[in-house]
Amino acid sequence: MARLFERAVLIGIGHIGSSLARVIRRDGLAGTLATLDNNPAHRAKALDLGIVDIATADAAEAVTGADLVVLATPIGTYDALARAIAPHLAPGAIVSDVGSVKMAAINDIGPHLPAGVHFVPGHPIAGTEHSGPEAGFAELFRGRWCILTPPEGTDADAVARVTALWESAGSTVEVMEAQHHDRVLAITSHLPHLIAYTIVGTATDLETTLQQEVIKFSASGFRDFTRIAASDPVMWRDIFLNNREAVLDVLQRFTEDLTALQRAIRWGEGDKLQDLFTRTRAIRRSIIDARQA
Repeated sequence: MARLFERAVLIGIGHIGSSLARVIRRDGLAGTLATLDNNPAHRAKALDLGIVDIATADAAEAVTGADLVVLATPIGTYDALARAIAPHLAPGAIVSDVGSVKMAAINDIGPHLPAGVHFVPGHPIAGTEHSGPEAGFAELFRGRWCILTPPEGTDADAVARVTALWESAGSTVEVMEAQHHDRVLAITSHLPHLIAYTIVGTATDLETTLQQEVIKFSASGFRDFTRIAASDPVMWRDIFLNNREAVLDVLQRFTEDLTALQRAIRWGEGDKLQDLFTRTRAIRRSIIDARQA
């Protein structure tokens, strides 16, 4: 694929940032690839792996002359980072991100960007529970969705270039309104993580003997929950705090459904249980058919 950017900068070179760096490297999408990261171990590892040309903790050094800057850090860092990089952004530069809450990105980044800088928020729906630059791999985004939520009036060419970046990574790109994105992700991602953290937390509160047996005899369901609950705690703290309204809404609905399920079990209403399990089984099959399993 032809070069899309002369100088691309990834702010944060953890799991997602380093995976995107590998895509950019593999496909020659940028002439120079830099990272801005406060963690010296991450900077050293990224250079050692050869996935970036420049690794620095200085915002001016990183983004001066860049035509693409992608924030790949926890959402709670967005406001401070946007303030730090804004004075050094050139007209025509594109700023994007990979965060899971798009209204927060728009509210915390957008107001600080100077005129002439294009803002194209993004969210690749991909990832594992691992972290750090060594955990990244270029195939992470292949066959996955990437949602872009550009504010109204965003430059069409900027959106097209960010789209081309993610399509090169193997993602299918969809443009969506930011608030709608946050409601969709609250049910498909944020609530499942909240439930996983809660279930694993319940296990940690058991008496020692029972807790050891839970770990020893973990069935696939509990193992899946522990995998989800092993995700970056800082990232997920920021997601819940920044998408609180949508999360609280779906959590209330879930609580009501859980109460109904509790009642069906108590009263031996097998037909209601079977009906629910049949409907949810169909959802799983549709996910497999959509190649998102």
